[in-house]
Order: sequence, then structure tokens, then C-alpha cells
Amino acid sequence: MNTLLISYGAIVPPVLGFFVLTFIFLIAVLRAEKNQTNILFAGICFLGAIMNADVALVNLISDKILALQIDRWTYHLFVFSLPLYIRFVHSFLGIGHRKWIEGIAYLFSLSLLFFISSDLFIAGFHHYSFGTIAKAGPVFHVFSAGVGFTVFYCLVVLLKGLKSADDNHQKNRIKYLIGGMGITALVLALNILPVSGIDMYPMGNFSFLPAIFLAFGVLKYDLFDMGAMIRQGTSYFILTGVLTLVYIFFIYLFNALFLASGGGHSLLPPFLMALLIVLFFNPLRDRVQKTIDNLFYRGKYDYQKLLEEISRDMASLLKFDQIRDLLLERTSSVLQLSRVDLLMLNAAGNGYFYQHAGNLCEEISEDGFDRNHPIVHFLEICREPLDKAVVHRQLHSLPERQTEVITLFDRLHAVLIIPLLSRNRLLGVMALGQRKSGELFVEEDRQLLMTIANQSVTAMEHAWAYEKISMMNLELERKVEERTADLRRVLEEKERTQVQLIRSESLAAIGQLVAGAAHELNNPLSSAYSLTQTTVETIGSWENVKIELRNEVLDDLDFSLREMRRARDIVRSLLDLSRQTQNYMESVNLSAVIDNALRVLHNQYKKDPIVIERNYEEDLPNVQGNFANLGQVFINMIKNAIEALPDRRGTISLTTRYDRLADKVIVQCRDTGAGISSDQLKEIFNPFFTTKPVGKGTGLGLYISHEIIKKHEGSIRVESEKGKGTIFNIEIPRNRE
Repeated sequence: MNTLLISYGAIVPPVLGFFVLTFIFLIAVLRAEKNQTNILFAGICFLGAIMNADVALVNLISDKILALQIDRWTYHLFVFSLPLYIRFVHSFLGIGHRKWIEGIAYLFSLSLLFFISSDLFIAGFHHYSFGTIAKAGPVFHVFSAGVGFTVFYCLVVLLKGLKSADDNHQKNRIKYLIGGMGITALVLALNILPVSGIDMYPMGNFSFLPAIFLAFGVLKYDLFDMGAMIRQGTSYFILTGVLTLVYIFFIYLFNALFLASGGGHSLLPPFLMALLIVLFFNPLRDRVQKTIDNLFYRGKYDYQKLLEEISRDMASLLKFDQIRDLLLERTSSVLQLSRVDLLMLNAAGNGYFYQHAGNLCEEISEDGFDRNHPIVHFLEICREPLDKAVVHRQLHSLPERQTEVITLFDRLHAVLIIPLLSRNRLLGVMALGQRKSGELFVEEDRQLLMTIANQSVTAMEHAWAYEKISMMNLELERKVEERTADLRRVLEEKERTQVQLIRSESLAAIGQLVAGAAHELNNPLSSAYSLTQTTVETIGSWENVKIELRNEVLDDLDFSLREMRRARDIVRSLLDLSRQTQNYMESVNLSAVIDNALRVLHNQYKKDPIVIERNYEEDLPNVQGNFANLGQVFINMIKNAIEALPDRRGTISLTTRYDRLADKVIVQCRDTGAGISSDQLKEIFNPFFTTKPVGKGTGLGLYISHEIIKKHEGSIRVESEKGKGTIFNIEIPRNRE
């Protein structure tokens, strides 16, 4: 019974190793991409599983001749683990210049085939207290030396690769490879001790422990790009299998102890077994389940809480900038990232550009990428987080696109890219850098990031819709204000037009009245002038009248004639200025127009010490225009100059000249009055603007003058300074178009 107990105890570790390595082998075969690295990895796991099965069978088979044959056939395969392992490490690290080492290893393994079936390789079995194990022949020691060299060489190469790796993903792959396959190979190599005759339990039987470590890395971090999903059921299956084997071991141990003590018919064994299950195995099962949750789903409940917080915060934000900052800040803080960048589709819809928030993103000089980049189509199709492993796996048949996408990863300094999708359209991407802890992104992290990304897109679309509505409201308010201002201007223009019409009608009526009065005055003036002139001639022929008396009478009559002539000129000027004609093609002499204006205004300044200076150019050419309208301009201009003189004392200079180069006649009116301030100067030609006291002016004189000059295709400018007088410059073209 004790021998049976010991034999079964010896096979439990290799059986566990067989199951674990077989499981990893199946993952590599069924789920992995069929590339060289994964095929070699699957081959190594297969050989390890076969070797563990061989150790168990050797202890279970009672026919030692059959057991020896099985052991030797197993080594026919296992000797090729040396070149297989070397080639796998080279392929994994991308080493292509050491093919000669692989060749030597293959030749070494081939040479061993000639000795495996003989006693030179395996001479039989050692029977120890822990079980049965092969007895090494001389060639087996040569094989063991090869194993030692292979393990040492591969560990050195892996450690160098770990030191030179600058990517957390690559570092973790190498770490798990060293911890899993490296230690597995090392403990298998230690089997040389018991096969050489040293009575110690073969350490290779515990290869299932580093194999479990490797399986954990494959499941959790998708090492070797196998695409293995982290499934809770799969994890439970592995550890439940381990517990089952442990449970069977304890049953055998328990039965062996009680059978050896002769207690086979007692009720005590079943009672103790039930108590053992309740007190030991149920808590152990719960502990295993909790351990799995901690290892594989340690952030699950924290992630749920985080999603609730992000959903609540994003629902309260209505601006894209705030949503962007929240997204980048939360993602960086929760996952402890070295960097995180957000690239969004621009307004034109032809490219993706960086969106920075605070100090989370360093300033990057590179541009983003355009919409034609292959990563855009890839993300819109796969709709999942993207890393380099997925790119290598999915785009291996399109090397050019694969290279372009990998180059973008390097340029963005990203190890994971999260798409922001809206109705199958890529709105942007989050480019995530390394985690500060050095850990890799697991499936839980990817699910969290995709959920956050989807919520962010929804919040961004709501923000854009809100901003669009706000802009529409602002645009509507602006248009309402513009329409209101237009309506106000129309109403003001209407009022000005009405005032102008009234003024025009008044001016027309006054013009007709002046014309009628002037006509009526002209007849008696002409008669009186003619009669007086006849009287002067008659008196001048008298000889018998006293000379002094005659001369006195003649002087009085001459004065009457001069005054009547002046009255006649004034009447003629009034007639000229009152003509309401729309003809702007009359030949007009501007010097004559100014003289007529001065005659009309003579009574306003004749009693005041005002000096009128007339500087007219001789042979001043006529202009095409309207005599009456131009007369109105100069009346307004001279009248304003008179009223601007302080105490109605000063000088008014009127100058006319011809600019031959511009073919224009220029009129300048300069006064020594009080001047106009710069603020008032800007509005001097506006209708109804006046600097005079209330009741002293309508504010239409200069406005009407400006419009009249504009109709003559001329210009009127004013220069003034407070306290230094004013200068009006009028330019009228000699010939109008």
C-alpha cells in the first residue's frame, strides 16, 4: 500500500504539468496566428506536455519493459526541444544572424537519435522512494550538457533582450517567457540529478508551476499575440482542474492512511472526509475564486464606479473643451498613463489633429493624420481598441498598410489606440502611451476605455448640438438686431426725406415768391431809373440855374441812380438764385455765383467790421452745373462764415482757381472764426446737425450743400481747429461725365 501511495504521489505534479502545457498548446494552435514564433511556441509546449506525460506513465505502467520503450520513444521527440527552443528565442527576439547556432543544435539532436534506443542513452530505471525515473547512460549526460548550454544561452539572450526593450509590452512578454519557459527548462534540466543516480525528487516534475505562471501571462496579457480572451470560465477550469487533482491526491492519501491502520469498516473515515471537505476544500475553492477575481478582474468594481462618475460628470457638461479635458484627465489618472493624446476630426472632415488639455499632453510638433490613412478604415471596420499585436495579426497580408499603421503608432508614441466612433464614422482617437507601473492593458482596461469612449462621443455630439443651437440663437439675435437697425435707418431716412421734401417745397415756394417780387420790383425800378436818368440829362442842360444848386441836385440824382442800379443787381441775383431748374449742364462762372451770393447777404454784414477778400483767378473757366443750386451752396457757406466770426468781427477770404492737371475749379472759403472741434467736425455734413443754439439753425444747410456738390460730381472738405478758424474747400470738375 505504501508503494502505491508513493507512486500516485509522484505522478500528481507531472500530470498537472501535462494539463497546463496541453492547455497552452491548444491555445497556441487554435487561437494564435500561424506565424513562426507561435508555431515554435506550440511545439515547445507540446514537447513539455509529452515529457510530463512520460514521467507519469513510467510510474503508472507496471511493465517496465513497455515503460522503457515509451520513455525512449518520448526522448526521440524531446531531444529536438534544444534546437526548437533556441530557434523560438531567436524568432521571438527577431534575431536572424545566428542561424549557425540553430544548425549546430539540429545536428546535435540528430546525432543523439542513433543512441536513444540503446542503453548508452537510457540504461533502465532508478527506483527511488518517490517513484521510478530513467537511468542515464553516457550519451544522456552529453544530452544533459546540451540542455544546460541551451538553457544558459537562451536565458542570457532573453535577459539582454529585456534590457534593450523600450516597450512595456515587449518587456512583459520577455519577463513571462523567462519566468515561464525559462524556469520550466531549468527545472527540467535538473532532472539530470535523479537520472544520474542521486536520490532526490526530480525537480522537472514541478514544471507545471512556471507553466501556470506562463499560462497566466498568456490569458491575462495576450502574450505571443494569441488573441486569447480572458474568460472567467477558462481561468476557473484551469484552477479547478488543479484542485481536482489535489482533491484526488488527498483521497488516495486519506484512504491509504486508514486502510493501513485497519479502519476500513469504521464510520470515522467518511465523517472525517466530509469534515475535511467542509473545512478545507470549500474555503479553498472560495479562496481560489477570489484569487482569480483579484488577478484577472481586480479593477472590475472600481471600473463600474468610475463609469458611473464619468457618466454623471459628462451628462452635466455642454462644452466640447470641458468634455475633452475630463476625458483626458480621467483616463490618464485612472490608468496611470505616461501620456494620452486626443486627435479629433477637423471641421473640414479631411484630417485628425491634436486636442491638448492642460499639462497632460506635451506640445507635439508633428501633425496628426489625414482621413485617407489606412488606420481610419481599419478602426471603422473593427470598432475595437487597436494595438501593434492586432495590427500584425490582422494586416499581415498587407505589409505596406501594416508598416504605415505601425509607423503612426511610433509617431504618436502610442501602445494602444481607442476609436471614438459615431454611426460607423471615426470622429477621433485616443492614443495611449505606456502605463507608469509598467503593466500591460488587459481586456478589462479595453472594455473600460471603449465604454468611456462611447460615452464621450455621445457627450461630444450633445455639446456640438448645443453649441450649434447657441450659434443659431446668436445669429438669429444678430439678424434681428440688423433688421431692427435697418428699420430704424429706414424710418430716419423717411423722416429726413419728409423734412427735405417740406424744405424743398418751402424753398420752391420762397423761390417763386422771390421771383414774383423781384419781377414786380424790377418794373418800377426800371421806370424810376429811366426817369431819373432823363432828369439828370435835362438838368445838366440848364444854363440859367445856379451852378452850385445844379451840381447838388445832380449829385443826389447820381446817388439815386447808383442805388437803383444796386437794387437792380440784387433783384437780378434773386431771380438767378430762385430759378428752380433741374438742368445741371448750364455754363456757370463760380466767381459770378459767389458775387451774387455776397449781394444777397450784403445787408447781413454791411454794418459790421467784416472784411471780405475776393481772390478770383482771371479767365476762370466755367463749369457745367446749376447756377441756382451752386448759389445756395455759397450762400450757406458764406453765411456760416459770417456767423462763426467772434463779435461779427474778422476776415472772410474767398478764393477761386483752376487746377489744370485735374481739370477742376477750386473754391476756398477761409474765415478767422471760432473754429470747429474734431468731434463735431466728423458730423458736420450729417443732416440736422448744427453747432448753433436751439432755434438758430436747422442743421440742413451744409447737408444740402454737400448733396448739391455731390450731384455736380464734386467734393467738399472742411479743415478746422478750435480757435483758429475754418477752411472750406470745394472742387467741381469743369466737364462732368
